Amino acid sequence: MAFVIAEQGAAAVLFAMLVVFGAAKLLAEVFERLNQPGIVGEIVAGVLIGPSVLHWVAPGETIDTLGELGVIFLLFSVGLEVKSSELVKIGGTATLVAILGVAAPFLLGWGLSALWGYPPVEAIFVGAAMVATSVGITARVLAAKGLLHATASRIILAAAVIDDILGLLVLAIVSGLARGKFEPIELAMTALVAIGFTILVATWGTRTMGRVMARLDANLQAGETQFNLALVLLFGLSLLAIYAGVAAIIGAFLAGMALAESVTERVHHLTQGVTEMLVPFFLAGIGLRLDLSVFAQPATFAFAALLLVAAVLSKLVGCAAGAYRLGRADMFRIGAGMIPRGEVGMVVAQLGLAMGVIQKPVYAIVVFMAVATTLIAPPLLKIAYRSVEPKDAREQYDLG
Repeated sequence: MAFVIAEQGAAAVLFAMLVVFGAAKLLAEVFERLNQPGIVGEIVAGVLIGPSVLHWVAPGETIDTLGELGVIFLLFSVGLEVKSSELVKIGGTATLVAILGVAAPFLLGWGLSALWGYPPVEAIFVGAAMVATSVGITARVLAAKGLLHATASRIILAAAVIDDILGLLVLAIVSGLARGKFEPIELAMTALVAIGFTILVATWGTRTMGRVMARLDANLQAGETQFNLALVLLFGLSLLAIYAGVAAIIGAFLAGMALAESVTERVHHLTQGVTEMLVPFFLAGIGLRLDLSVFAQPATFAFAALLLVAAVLSKLVGCAAGAYRLGRADMFRIGAGMIPRGEVGMVVAQLGLAMGVIQKPVYAIVVFMAVATTLIAPPLLKIAYRSVEPKDAREQYDLG
């Protein structure tokens, strides 16, 4: 009997995987043939097969886990194409982009929600949900189009790392206010650990892993040695990133960057294969969470539209202002690349819902904002980078 139940459970999981992966790839192909970014089709696939339209698949633990693994491998594969020295050079500009890209959305989201009549704490949570950029979406577009070599692309990646740390601090402050307590010492320690972890890996990771990888690769013989070692570092740094107080994807990106100059082409190919399998679950999972029913109320729909405009403009203008020295073209590229909120905004909304400080209509509005900004960013990036010559992934950082 237990075996039968287990088989039924396995069948349900496999059905969900089949529908999500198949629909995502089908819609990606359709959108590519329409000369639109394929990832938009993968997100739309999630909306169509999800609770809002066809009811074939609902968000659940299996899809969520596969999606989390997908974005981790995506950022790892992007990190493999990036030299740490290149990011360090543009650190000042990236920091300014991140700071303005956090301050503008937070203040605008908070202010609009308060003016619309939402309670103070609920308004603050809306502002916090608009802060962090979902770098996975932008990274997917830039990597697929061979655009990681551009200066604007490197600034986007570096700013997104800093953005994540700043977003963490904003969320910690907002959560503390919601609970009625604020502990500045604990907040400062969290910030120091998060910043220290990121700087340490970014600065010394490449040199250290170059030595370690060469020594271990020469002495180990079991299977795909370099790829196995790369996965150990990927999972290890992703876990350490969580303990350090930042997202696992930051650890994954840093792991890839640490290995960028020491692994063979074979590791890139194997990583790409795993990424191609898992990323559709991340993208379709975003669409699965969109609940269209709450927008039957005109007032809810109107505020959702207003918040979406604010979410786009606050990143587009705020982040672009931080890159004013680079000229209008790169300013537009950086602003567009920082627009998507994706899963990050939804995590903040889920926390607020669990704490009882935001209501379901506001949660649905935030999820809509997160999904919509994710859909808007790829077409804008296509326009912004139309004059940039693409390069093959192996050429982008002269990794040879």
